[in-house]
Amino acid sequence: MRFDRHTVVLLVRPSDPPDLPPEALDRVQSAHLAHQAGFVEQGLVLAAGPLLDGDDGQLRGFVVFSISPEEVRGLYADDPAVRAGLLVARVTSWMVPEGNVRFESVAMPKSMLEAAAGD
Repeated sequence: MRFDRHTVVLLVRPSDPPDLPPEALDRVQSAHLAHQAGFVEQGLVLAAGPLLDGDDGQLRGFVVFSISPEEVRGLYADDPAVRAGLLVARVTSWMVPEGNVRFESVAMPKSMLEAAAGD
């Protein structure tokens, strides 16, 4: 059997994130969203979105990439939320039977304002 291989990122809130004021959190989150949207515009992301209702609230996001884990680690080294200590990017490979999963191209919000407008 043949397999498709994708790189998956789990964005995790660390157990001891910095205590930032709400305005700073909004700025970092908007910068993080813009950073992620850039990956989509470059054609690197197959799917992405927030994770909700987790058991402990630490899993914050899930991203599927079309590039290698090494390349993805390099991208997240520059992510504003990772650099601020608000998120940790856990990178791994995901293998599924060939053709089992298909992704369609969609736009991602580039800021908190855009994300909120979708509600």
